[in-house]
Amino acid sequence: MLLISGLMACSSPPDKFGALDLNKWRGDRGGCNNVRSTLQKDFKAIQGQLKGKFADDIGELLGRPDIHQLGERNVKFYVYYLEKGPQCEDMKLKSKAEKVILKFNAVGLLSEITYQDRPLSNL
Repeated sequence: MLLISGLMACSSPPDKFGALDLNKWRGDRGGCNNVRSTLQKDFKAIQGQLKGKFADDIGELLGRPDIHQLGERNVKFYVYYLEKGPQCEDMKLKSKAEKVILKFNAVGLLSEITYQDRPLSNL
């Protein structure tokens, strides 16, 4: 069993998840190349399959989030920008660029996915 776990830990992330091209998604850091905006329909199609997965698994699939915020009671949020905006110049700038926000509960399971096109406030 330990050998299997070790082999799985060394495997590379998949190229696709359903119809979503994960290589394209991961390659568009901050949504700055507007590639994620073309993948939004595919993302929405698989978002139900993402719910209930652990934060580490989501990070492996979708890549490092553009913004990672901690909320109250050990809740955490991953933010992925879907389009180019001020965040492409400086990730600390407030941006009205469309984004998807993944909310993880206190045990680290993805519990909610929302879309937003206004600057982030404290989540």
